[in-house]
Amino acid sequence: MSELADLYQRVVIEHNRSPRHYNKLDPCTHHATGYNPLCGDEVELYLRMDGNRVREAGFQGESCAIATASASMLTEAVRGLDAEAIRELARAVSRLIRDGDPGADEWPADLDVLGVVSRFPGRSKCAELPWKALTTALDAGSGDTVSTEE
Repeated sequence: MSELADLYQRVVIEHNRSPRHYNKLDPCTHHATGYNPLCGDEVELYLRMDGNRVREAGFQGESCAIATASASMLTEAVRGLDAEAIRELARAVSRLIRDGDPGADEWPADLDVLGVVSRFPGRSKCAELPWKALTTALDAGSGDTVSTEE
């Protein structure tokens, strides 16, 4: 197993066992639900914005280890970022998950390990689900649901 694949396995297991920021933010300023109808993963993402910047992020849901770990890493990575930086990061993470190409030299919160998912195309939607919910929350504000099949 390659060093990155080994790290991926450790990081996913750790974030799945002890997800960071696994909580409903109440009140929150932005909220969206991500749903994957193919496997049943559902992730609710909550943001508390201070102006255009994320002050706090949290999530809840019933999902596989990959989706849970991705959501956990997401909530760590976006804290303190403004909306445009988050959109940029979400695009880069999506590219990383699909193609294995990071397109960046440095990643926050171990996000680079998500590139390993590109080796398993059937699991890419699991890893992308929280990120789709994130951009939906930023765009819609609150209450929208996004599907991996859209």
